[in-house]
Amino acid sequence: MSEEKKKRLADEVDVGTAEEMNEVMRKYDRESATRIWEGKPKQVVRVVMALFSLYCIWSTLRCTWDLPVRLTAFLGLINIMGYLTYPARKDHVRPNSMPWYDVVLMCLGAGSFFYYCVKFSSLVQVITSASKINPSSDSAVDGAWFYLLIGIVGVLCLAELCRRCVGLPILCVVGVLLVYTFASGQNLARVVYTLFYGTSGVMSTPVQVCAKFIAVFIIFGAFLERTGISSFFIDLANSVAGSSSGGPAKVAVISSALCGMVSGSSVGNTVTTGSVTIPMMKKTGYQGEFAAAVEAAASTGGQIMPPIMGAAAFLMAQYMDVSYATVAMKAILPALLYFTGIFLSVHLEAKRLGLQGIPREQLPKFRILARSIYLLLPLVALVWLVSTNTRTLQFSASIAIVLAVLVSLPGIFWDCHLLHGKNAARQGVKNVGSMILNSLEAGGRGCITVAVACAMAGMVAGCITVTGLASKLVSAVVNISSLIPIPALSLFIALFLTMICCIVLGMGVPTTANYCIMASTCAPILIQLGIGKVPAHFFVFYFGIVADITPPVALAAYAGSAIAKSNPMKTGVNATKLAIAAFIVPYIFAFNPAMLLVETSVLQVAQIVVTSLAGLFGIAVALNGTLFRPVPAIMRLALVVGGLAMMFPDPASDVVGLVLVLGVVLLQYSKSKRA
Repeated sequence: MSEEKKKRLADEVDVGTAEEMNEVMRKYDRESATRIWEGKPKQVVRVVMALFSLYCIWSTLRCTWDLPVRLTAFLGLINIMGYLTYPARKDHVRPNSMPWYDVVLMCLGAGSFFYYCVKFSSLVQVITSASKINPSSDSAVDGAWFYLLIGIVGVLCLAELCRRCVGLPILCVVGVLLVYTFASGQNLARVVYTLFYGTSGVMSTPVQVCAKFIAVFIIFGAFLERTGISSFFIDLANSVAGSSSGGPAKVAVISSALCGMVSGSSVGNTVTTGSVTIPMMKKTGYQGEFAAAVEAAASTGGQIMPPIMGAAAFLMAQYMDVSYATVAMKAILPALLYFTGIFLSVHLEAKRLGLQGIPREQLPKFRILARSIYLLLPLVALVWLVSTNTRTLQFSASIAIVLAVLVSLPGIFWDCHLLHGKNAARQGVKNVGSMILNSLEAGGRGCITVAVACAMAGMVAGCITVTGLASKLVSAVVNISSLIPIPALSLFIALFLTMICCIVLGMGVPTTANYCIMASTCAPILIQLGIGKVPAHFFVFYFGIVADITPPVALAAYAGSAIAKSNPMKTGVNATKLAIAAFIVPYIFAFNPAMLLVETSVLQVAQIVVTSLAGLFGIAVALNGTLFRPVPAIMRLALVVGGLAMMFPDPASDVVGLVLVLGVVLLQYSKSKRA
């Protein structure tokens, strides 16, 4: 969005200028709390980021290096870019300033990984076990102290970078697990070997997937955003739902779902699209707390919206040992229920307040909007190439990047034609080059946080592996749940305990790292209890995601409240109510995996979808308290019971739920007619 448009919006609804939007991002999104570079240093940093993006594309397509060489080179470059981007404290930032200690940390961190990269062929022959780098061991190699020191420095510098760009929550988890690891009797050499030199620590599955798949898709997302697709999504949502009752809120749900799957950040998407949708909702008549909650809930839901799913789908495919297309397909029905639940709540609130939509003459015309449908070509091509296995994921993303550049050309050259006349062609070429550089820079910058978070998640997995903590956690949950003699209730208790664990561990942690932690700690618990691998991983993924809108650490909701100038805690509570489907749907597919298209038929899936949607309607009405007229407390309780019964996968409970929900609806309708 242009600075002029943000300024005009701020003047109209008293929300804030572009500078204030940036300040919100810096406060709630660590990825935005960056150094300030100006002049030539800025250009140097931009080129470094762009070259890193090109390296990522090349390495995923053409590189034949050994895996440890590729990963250590990747992490070494991440160290350089990370310290160039993130200061020690976000409130002490001066233009073109980088303290000496940051330079030292950058050199030490990058040097540790580059040393491993360059010396890999000799190291692999020398360091074959933890005892080789233990100076007190009889089998220690020459220079054991040096190898041990290299590993310690590399891990500590990466941890400090994590504190700067990801935050303390995941670092606290790693710290607690390290203390537990040493307390369980592991020596320093064993820990360093596991975390730094082996493939069970920073170079485990999360970083491997990040370097191989996620990085190139982040770069693709950066190119896609610069084609103007976000504005297209917002205009499309306006055209479809803007004129209906409470239209702006419905526009926020649709546009944030579409934009969120591309951006991969619930906080970032809340601020980006929220700067447009939240003022629209407030101007229509929604309260600030509700408007901010709608945006936060919808933006967070973008992480579960196929086909992109905030890049976590690639990790899920790796952990579940299925294809990426399979993960995207299985995510469709749960995502449909999630956004339908929010849409229902928004509609009921609009009816309760008597809100109108946006006049049709102020909305973009669909026939005009259809002329920009070509902007979807990169996404369509990506989905087709991946789903048909025509090309590899990396190659498909690279083709999509080229298509994103091509679809941006008409808009760039048309703008140049309007502004520059005879010099349009020359200026257009310059603008295309600038767009490519900006996209590569943004892609490289976006990889930093994800890569560091994946490395930390790998350390979590390494500590769990070396201590055998996973089996102990499984035993603890199994023992607690086995105290309940009823099998279904026992399983429900185990699922509830796992849900609490996922929400707590997921607070303030990015999507990808969040899922990595859940997949290492919580998913094995559910699998041990008899839940299938696919439902178990989707269960922990969903509850890790909703941590962004669940108080007390609801970062997406707090970012939305800062734009709406509303009460943060009330916004978080409203967002939780709006996203109630995300707290119910995982239990449905845990008890009945048919919703995830596991061992099912078309008829069974249709039945589950219909009954679940009806159940969501009942729960949404109960939470809103209005249907034709105010709903009495006893009837709201009946709606909750009926809604939950219909969402539970059992024919008998479906009948009971249908009777309760339909009975309340008919009774409310008849009362409203008599009134």
